[in-house]
Amino acid sequence: MNARSEHSSHTLFSLNTLLSRCLPAFFSDEAQWNAFKATAGYSARVFLCIGIAVFLAFMFQLHSPLSAATTVLIVANPTVGAMVSKSVWRVIGTVIGAVISVGIMAVFVQSPVLYFAALSVFVGIACMVATFLRFFRAYAAVLTGYTIVIIAAPAFADPDNIFLSAMGRLSAVVTGVVVTACVFMVTSPRKPSAVMEKLGNAFRDTILHAKNFHAQEGLSATPEEHAAEENNPSETTDTATTGTAFRSLPQPLYDSRSRLLAGMAGLTPAIEFAAADDPDMQARISNLRLALNRLTGLIVSYHPYWLNLSLVDAQSCPVHQHVAETLEHILHFTEQPGWLENPAPVSTCLHDCLKNLEQLSRNNPAPGLLATLDNTRDILVQIDLALYDLTSLRRDRESSYTRQYLEWPVALRNGVRGMFIALLAGMLWYVFHWSAGPMLILYVVAASSLLSTAPSAGKASPMMATGTMLAVPMGFLCHSLFLPRIDGYPLLWLTLCLFLLPGVWLQFHPRYSIGAFGYAVFFTMLLSINNPIVYNDLALTNNWMTMVAACVLLVLVFRVILPPDHRLDAARLVSSLTRSLQQLALSHSRKPVQWIAWEGLQLQKITRLMMRLSFIPSGIDRQGYTDAAFATLSLGRLILRLRWNAEHVKLNTQARSALENALKAFAMLRHTPLATADALEQAAAIIHATTTEHEGASLMRDRTISCLMQAAGIIRAIPGFYDKYGPIHRSVDEAGADASVSTLA
Repeated sequence: MNARSEHSSHTLFSLNTLLSRCLPAFFSDEAQWNAFKATAGYSARVFLCIGIAVFLAFMFQLHSPLSAATTVLIVANPTVGAMVSKSVWRVIGTVIGAVISVGIMAVFVQSPVLYFAALSVFVGIACMVATFLRFFRAYAAVLTGYTIVIIAAPAFADPDNIFLSAMGRLSAVVTGVVVTACVFMVTSPRKPSAVMEKLGNAFRDTILHAKNFHAQEGLSATPEEHAAEENNPSETTDTATTGTAFRSLPQPLYDSRSRLLAGMAGLTPAIEFAAADDPDMQARISNLRLALNRLTGLIVSYHPYWLNLSLVDAQSCPVHQHVAETLEHILHFTEQPGWLENPAPVSTCLHDCLKNLEQLSRNNPAPGLLATLDNTRDILVQIDLALYDLTSLRRDRESSYTRQYLEWPVALRNGVRGMFIALLAGMLWYVFHWSAGPMLILYVVAASSLLSTAPSAGKASPMMATGTMLAVPMGFLCHSLFLPRIDGYPLLWLTLCLFLLPGVWLQFHPRYSIGAFGYAVFFTMLLSINNPIVYNDLALTNNWMTMVAACVLLVLVFRVILPPDHRLDAARLVSSLTRSLQQLALSHSRKPVQWIAWEGLQLQKITRLMMRLSFIPSGIDRQGYTDAAFATLSLGRLILRLRWNAEHVKLNTQARSALENALKAFAMLRHTPLATADALEQAAAIIHATTTEHEGASLMRDRTISCLMQAAGIIRAIPGFYDKYGPIHRSVDEAGADASVSTLA
């Protein structure tokens, strides 16, 4: 019996080996095969929606039935909640755009130049608002922008038909939205619990990242050993690299941090979309947002300045070992099925560790060790709060709303781009009497509105233009070889699916997504399949040439006339982070500041800063600026501790005055950061010389001194980050523009 089983196993193994050799690696790799199945399923649902929507548009006798297909391509999304949210905001944007289109046509019907001027203003406002809004709310602004032109274009020759054009456009959009919603909600698997599973995994990954850091720090023993590692780099492993420099985290921790931050960024819209589809998730969305913000804050709390603390006081190694052991126990608890429903063991483990750290703090530790104890205590408190937000089924009454960061310079730039290109296209049509002028305006306005939602509109514009230009020869092939031979709707549907397949399939590939989206959306516009279909080769050729000219105009405006300046945008974000620190330190002590709200706003800035830095050509210290931005959050936490101590700790008059002067010294942070550091150290020396009446006051005095010394140490480590004349604030060709954040001119 055993021999027969072994023979069967050997045969099965041989068959699997043969199949893996015969079949391409694409089918033998499980991850690639699952991705293929997901993309194929999504494409099939999109094509089914297109078939039903276009059929209904023909049946309803709509003038432009392919507008329903365009709506399907825009609102379709693998996530049902995302699709629902996208659809709702698309309808809202279409209604607003229809009202504005009818209004400006009625007011400026006899004045084409004024009409184009008014149109460009509204398009610019729509592009600016689309830059501000998050997720698919931005589509309301996008649709408002180019719906104005889509509705007005057919009515340019006969303005009296503007209302009928608006109703026809709204009917096509509603048809596409309703069909897409019905098909996706019926055919797509809806698993809101999958989002909770991802959040649970994000919690575990964050704990693992923290555990690896503390375990690494627990291996260190003395400053002499750190110096030995620096002097003998060949003996240093890739997991045990430390040093006195600010930027010296081990590379695996950098990789882990980047991976975790990317995952957190993907979870943010997943929570929003799940809440749009599931009432239970909607009830918990506030807590889940807080949990995600806290986890992200935990990840960025581990920056290289921790290593400097270990070098100052080698006694912190046992603290890191104890915390690493606690986090290891937590990882063990989270491996149990259903741990999110019973978080008590994890919470108990955290509270026990907090009690031990508090006891160590009361044993008169050295300033360096006290700094490590306070920082690790804050980390564990944040983990406990994140756990509560993640597992609590009721909304926390004390939860604060993190306001969205509005990047005004980028939004204004996109608004000016949209306004300028709309006015330029309108005047080109007016001056040259271009018969395909409406098509020119339609494309540049639609593309400008869509690009306003991209992280970098200037960088994305060539990809959008490339995808659109590829649609021109494909449209020619479709019109010349396929459409004249079609004698029924099924063949028309199959033809549309065949030509749209590349755009739909590649839409979720990071490298080709924008180009594929442009190809799919504007290919339907180029086909000009109206009701009834009229074949006019001259008009079609004119439209195709117009589309090519529009693509050139788009790239010209976004990359040449109004090009992006990512270095300047990054410098503005750095200045904004510094000013936030100053406002935090200089604001009235009685003004309440909620840490999670302040941190959430700064995290938005840091996310944008990392993105801008990735767009800058080589030469700038990207990792150094990222680490410095993360250290800024730690500096903000220290400022909050100092503010609390200034208000609640019983210090004598001299010590209190020194602490208040230290907080006021942050007014010099952007001008002379080292002077701020000097003031903090002087305040620490004054407070250290004072006496206290009892043990509790002595501990709080020592904690105040520790915070002051830590804040001074961070500023001294990265003065070039805070100085308004620092390296990133200089022009590319200026001396010192590529210097490190640790240097100061």
